Amino acid sequence: MNNYLISIVGPTGIGKTALSLKLASHFNTEIISADSRQFYKEIPIGTAAPNSEELSIAPHHFIHHKSIKEAYSVGAFEKDAIEKLELLHSSKAVVVMVGGSGLYVNAVLKGFDEFPDIATDIREQLNLELESKGLEVLQQELKRLDPKSYESIALKNPHRVIRALEICRGTGLPYSSFLKKPKAQRAFKTISIGLKAKRPLMYERINNRVDAMIENGLLEEAKAVFKYRDFNALNTVGYKELFHYFDGQWTLDFAISEIKKNSRRFAKRQMTWFQKDSETQWFEYDTDVQNILEHIKRNVKKPS
Repeated sequence: MNNYLISIVGPTGIGKTALSLKLASHFNTEIISADSRQFYKEIPIGTAAPNSEELSIAPHHFIHHKSIKEAYSVGAFEKDAIEKLELLHSSKAVVVMVGGSGLYVNAVLKGFDEFPDIATDIREQLNLELESKGLEVLQQELKRLDPKSYESIALKNPHRVIRALEICRGTGLPYSSFLKKPKAQRAFKTISIGLKAKRPLMYERINNRVDAMIENGLLEEAKAVFKYRDFNALNTVGYKELFHYFDGQWTLDFAISEIKKNSRRFAKRQMTWFQKDSETQWFEYDTDVQNILEHIKRNVKKPS
C-alpha cells in the first residue's frame, strides 16, 4: 500500500487549515475538505472556509461545491470523496484531508454504516410529532423500539432521535442493527494528525474568531440566507443565533455571545469525538511543522 492520506483533525479555530496548506505545499499535493459546513457556497464567512488566497496555495476539493438548497448526506460525501481520492492517488502518493466534522472524517477513513432508503413522509411525520408532542415522547418510543440506541445516542439532540426512529419505523428493525457492520477496505494508509490547545487558549481563539467573522461580514451573510433558515445546512452555529436576532427575539450582542458559547461547546464535543481514535497523534496547535513532518515521514517508512 503506497498511497497515504494525511488526515488533520481537531476543534474549530485550532489551525487545521494553516497546517493543511503547509503539508500540501510540502508534498506538492491537493486537499480534501471533510468540513460538512464548508460544502455550501452561500456561507463562507460563518463556516471559516479557506479564503481565495488560501485556496490558491493548493487545489481544494469539496469546498463550496454545493448550495444550501441541495441535500448532501454523509453517505453521498463518502462516495464522492473516495472516488476523488482514487483519482488523486493515481498521480500523487500523498493527499491531505482536513476537517472538523467527525462523522464525515470517519466515513472516508473507515466507511459509513449503510442504511436503507426511508420514505420522506416518515421523517416529516416525526418532525410534526416533535412539534406537537415534544422530544420526550419520541425518546420513549425509541426506548421501546431500540433500547440499545436509546442508551448510546445523544437523546437531547432531536435530529439524532428522529434519525434513529425513522429507521425503526421504516424498516421494522432497530436502528442499532444497522451499525458496526464490517468497515470498507481502503486503498490507502491513513496518518491521522490532531491539533490541540489548553482549553482557555482554545476558547480564546474561538472568541477572537467569532469577532473576526462579525467584522468580515457575517451579519450580512446571515441576512442573505435568512429566508432559507429552515434548510438543514443552516441549522448550525453562527446562523441560528443570528436568525433569533433578526426575529427580534435576541439583541445582537446576546446573539454574538451565544455564537461564542455554542462554538466553545461544539469544540468540546469535537475533542471528545476525535480523542476516541487511538491512532491519532496529537500535537500542540503551535508545533513547528517540521516536527509534524518528521512524524509523518516515520510513518510513511513503516510497512503497511
